Amino acid sequence: MKARIFAEENRKWWTLAAVAFGLFMIMLDNTIVNVALPSIERDLHMSIASLEWVVTAYALTFAALLITGGKLGDYYGRRKMFTFGLAIFTLASLACGFAPNAGFLIGMRAVQGVGSALMNPATLSIITATFEPRERGRAIGIWAGVSAMALAIGPLLGGLIVDNLNWNWIFFVNVPVGVVGIVVSQLVIRESRDTSHEQSIDIPGLVTSGLGLLALCYALIEGNKHGWTSAEIIGLFVASVVLIATFVVLEMRQRLPMLDLSLFRIASFSGANTVALLVSLGMFGVFFYVSLYVQNILGYSPTKAGATFLPMTVLIILIAPLAGNFSDKIGSRWLMGAGMTLLGTSLLLYLRVGVHSTYVSLLPQLILGGVGMAMTMSPMTSAAMASVPVDKAGVGSGVLNSFRQVGGSLGIALMGAILASYLAPGDRNPQDFVNGLHAALTVSAGIVFAGAAVAMLTVRPSRRGEQQLAGRKLAASPR
Repeated sequence: MKARIFAEENRKWWTLAAVAFGLFMIMLDNTIVNVALPSIERDLHMSIASLEWVVTAYALTFAALLITGGKLGDYYGRRKMFTFGLAIFTLASLACGFAPNAGFLIGMRAVQGVGSALMNPATLSIITATFEPRERGRAIGIWAGVSAMALAIGPLLGGLIVDNLNWNWIFFVNVPVGVVGIVVSQLVIRESRDTSHEQSIDIPGLVTSGLGLLALCYALIEGNKHGWTSAEIIGLFVASVVLIATFVVLEMRQRLPMLDLSLFRIASFSGANTVALLVSLGMFGVFFYVSLYVQNILGYSPTKAGATFLPMTVLIILIAPLAGNFSDKIGSRWLMGAGMTLLGTSLLLYLRVGVHSTYVSLLPQLILGGVGMAMTMSPMTSAAMASVPVDKAGVGSGVLNSFRQVGGSLGIALMGAILASYLAPGDRNPQDFVNGLHAALTVSAGIVFAGAAVAMLTVRPSRRGEQQLAGRKLAASPR
């Protein structure tokens, strides 16, 4: 009996290791490609516009299909969808490494995004189905630490690979990792799915949600380039509003909807998703534009710029599991509020940097930001996932990650627009860039402080949400 309990305990943590493995690959590809772009441009003779699509194609398909990926995992099985997504991602990575021209590389990056969108919701829903509520926060803390680590070391690892091998290897390294991940997932992850009495695939919901998110993310990513008042961008925003509104109407009328909108009546679920949107809106642009600052203004090399954020990364890796574990004991509300307050304070500290700053002047805000991110992300994710029934964990995960991706795209666009307002066409004045960066960081700090208020006002003990939704389902069921 003891041996069986010990084996089950070990299996849980091996399951976490397997999904963390896949998650690391997904998040790494968000940032590792950036430092390789000049080499790719030279080798494949790409235009600047095509080069931007190497990054954009991945981000768009990833963001647009997250809710779809979550629903398919709930319906067909989360392990199956995780493994299928990992296989797609691995094969697309191999194809990217052998890309003979720009069009092929961009197409395969889009396929990588599809694989990521199938995998990402499954990682959280598998954790939710595997771990009891008393341990879930700790497991999600490790999940958040792995995610942060991959995002932060991506530029550093990319710089080392490009400097010592060539750009193709930023894609080739995914192949052995993906193969090992597939084998391990089959051995240790137990299958789980939505076991509700009736299930179906909501095709209209899948199409309208996917196209609506695609139009929205494309408009946010391309808005600064084309102009926010251009016919193309306005048309995309209108299309996204119409498609998402159509999706909501369809889901309200469907007998078996893809997304149970009653989830948003749970205060903790709505609050945690709003916080995800706001913290991503406030912080994603910071990573992007502070990286530009240290390279273009302070003169850092790509490898050194990638290493800049390591203090923040190390703190997230160390503190996120502890914050997740602590949220199991005291709840997520106070941790999220305190973490977002620290994040907002760290953004205000960036206002001290200038044209001739040193790394020492960046260190306090990196340290404070690392602690704040760790205290926010793990409890936020735990609050969202514990608010939904385990059967709906895939869709819940897809919604949460969609809010994060849309918030990130919006944050980069917003900071870019503020920065652009301080720079005349062709302006290379470092002080103008720094002034624009200060203004953008001030706005980001305000957004993050607003997120702290949302967390304090909306997030409540998480299991109450599950009981409320279960009660509604029971009341609505025929007797």
